[in-house]
Amino acid sequence: MEPAAFKAMLHFIYTDTMPELDDTYGLDRLKLICEGKLSVGINVDMVATTLALAEQHGCSLLKAKCVDFIIRTPANLDVVMVVSRPLLLRQLLKAARGSKN
Repeated sequence: MEPAAFKAMLHFIYTDTMPELDDTYGLDRLKLICEGKLSVGINVDMVATTLALAEQHGCSLLKAKCVDFIIRTPANLDVVMVVSRPLLLRQLLKAARGSKN
C-alpha cells in the first residue's frame, strides 16, 4: 500500500471523513467494496439515509440498489417520500415510471 493511501485510510478511520476519492489514493476499489457491503443490508429503516449519502458521495452502485429497494414495494416508497429530499424523490419517481432522464 502506498503511504498516501494508508494516511488517507487512517484519516478516515479516526475522523469518519474522507478526501474526495480518486486514483491519487487508489481507494476506488475500497469504495466499491464498501458500497457492495452496504447494499446487502438495505432495509426500510435506513434506506432513505443511505440513498441520500450515496447521492452525496457519488456511490452509484449503492444508489441504484437503494432505488431498486424503494420502488420494489409501494410501502417502501411511501416511507421514503416522507423523509427524502426533493431531488431524490424526483429521481425515484422517474425510476418507478421507468424513465431514463
